Amino acid sequence: MRKAFISPSKYVQGENELLNLGYFIRTYGESALLIAHPEDVKRVKDKLDFTSKKFNVTLVESEFRGECSREEVQRLQHLAREKQCSCTIGLGGGKAIDTAKCVAEGDALIIVPTIAATDAPTSHSAVIYTGEGAFEDYAYFKQSPSVVMIDTTVIANAPTRFLVSGMGDALSTYFEARATSRSFSKVNAGLPCGVHEGAAPAAGGTKAALALAKLCYETLLEDGVRAKIACDANQVTPALENIIETNILLSGLGFESGGLAAAHAIHNGLTVLPGTHHYFHGEKVAFSTIAQLVLENAPKAEIDEVLEFCFSVGLPVCLADIGVDAVTADELRLVAETACIPEESIHAMPFPITEEAVISAIVVADRIGRDFKLSKKDAIR
Repeated sequence: MRKAFISPSKYVQGENELLNLGYFIRTYGESALLIAHPEDVKRVKDKLDFTSKKFNVTLVESEFRGECSREEVQRLQHLAREKQCSCTIGLGGGKAIDTAKCVAEGDALIIVPTIAATDAPTSHSAVIYTGEGAFEDYAYFKQSPSVVMIDTTVIANAPTRFLVSGMGDALSTYFEARATSRSFSKVNAGLPCGVHEGAAPAAGGTKAALALAKLCYETLLEDGVRAKIACDANQVTPALENIIETNILLSGLGFESGGLAAAHAIHNGLTVLPGTHHYFHGEKVAFSTIAQLVLENAPKAEIDEVLEFCFSVGLPVCLADIGVDAVTADELRLVAETACIPEESIHAMPFPITEEAVISAIVVADRIGRDFKLSKKDAIR
């Protein structure tokens, strides 16, 4: 069986690590195109100025317009050529990071997340939107980022909700990788969808990726609550450092080289419900993970463990928690249809998938989550 594993060339994490950004720019040359929202630049301006002066490098600010669109990518690529930038930096949240990936096209790319809300920073893929913000396509590049740099001080001073959302995204990593491993399904580390005929066959996940995915889940259970408390207090602690690594590195390597399954597909289905639009990716993935566990008839003890974790850090456990107070049969059918389209990751589950089974899993997961919250309220009384 063909297997594959992919990762960034370098991952570095620490307090005030942004002060060393210039060192990594120097690896490639003397200047870098900085793709970041102006507000994110403002948050870390002192550190950017310090590292530019210390390492004698130039940061070319791009006035990023906030959307990872083809038009914006072309504009920034032109700017990078005009200014003869040696590398590209994506600093901030998902849109800036994805835009930087598209601009660099797999060459000399430094990713600097300012929040730990998803596991996307380490991956070699991006989501492209229209100029108006509607989903358009996925993009895959020849390699993962050259450097992923995490300043834990910056993460600690971001709103805690971002960190908790990242834990929700990371929560699915082990369960999806486990399902993919059992079904011998392909993973993103191999060949993405749509590769040309005659290419090498798709690849499955490695034991290393599954082990990282399992460590991701174990670390969430061990340090999640303490990391949330530390972030609430804007303090960097060992627990917070461990969860930042979990949200970004362990989950990132785990999902891309271990595989996605039902949880992310159900998440994508849930996005058709307007009520979910005000909730973060990881918040919806947390509930979708519970739905996946119901779909695969996971042991009660395992579902209870996931529910306890979600409740302890403030992640959603039922539909109402992601803005869906009521849902019709037609709406559920649309969610299931969207989750079950042929190219979706739900087909990596180690058994045949039907829309009816997905609808049932969502309904039962919602009921289990609501009952769990009621039991917690009764216990408090």
